[in-house]
Amino acid sequence: MTIILGIDPGSRFTGYGVIKQQGRSFQYLGSGCIKATAQGDDLAKRLQVIFAGISELIIQYKPDMFAIEQVFMAKNPDSALKLGQARGAAIVAATNTGLSIWEYSARQIKQSVVGTGAADKMQVQHMVKSILKLPSTPQADAADALAVALCHAHSYDSLAKLSGQASKTVRRRLR
Repeated sequence: MTIILGIDPGSRFTGYGVIKQQGRSFQYLGSGCIKATAQGDDLAKRLQVIFAGISELIIQYKPDMFAIEQVFMAKNPDSALKLGQARGAAIVAATNTGLSIWEYSARQIKQSVVGTGAADKMQVQHMVKSILKLPSTPQADAADALAVALCHAHSYDSLAKLSGQASKTVRRRLR
């Protein structure tokens, strides 16, 4: 049994999704959004909210693995920088507890969950709902975070089988 915390970072809304993997089956444990919007335009305070929120989730769910979406190059450089800082706050919260950090591109995540790297948000939401047998469709940021966790579960499991041991990986892993 492995508990995976997936993160869809954002400077205003950071999605999280927690699943339990047992072999080829997945169990939904929780999901939602860390909302840093109440802090207005004060980025430092928003990053503090993200850090505290992720730290609280780690204490609550005690994940074995932490996966996060990589930064993509947005049209607006300022937005990309803020996204990178939000990722950094989440990553520091995870590394403070000794978790290894695994990151995946948006294309890898969509490919793993939907079957195409060009999937839209509605397709991701639908497949997450279907795979986890959820009674209702999760909010977009939460669905994206659950997709990150599912992507990691699929990737890590496949790599472990290919290599014969889970400690060797081909995926990029932050230290």
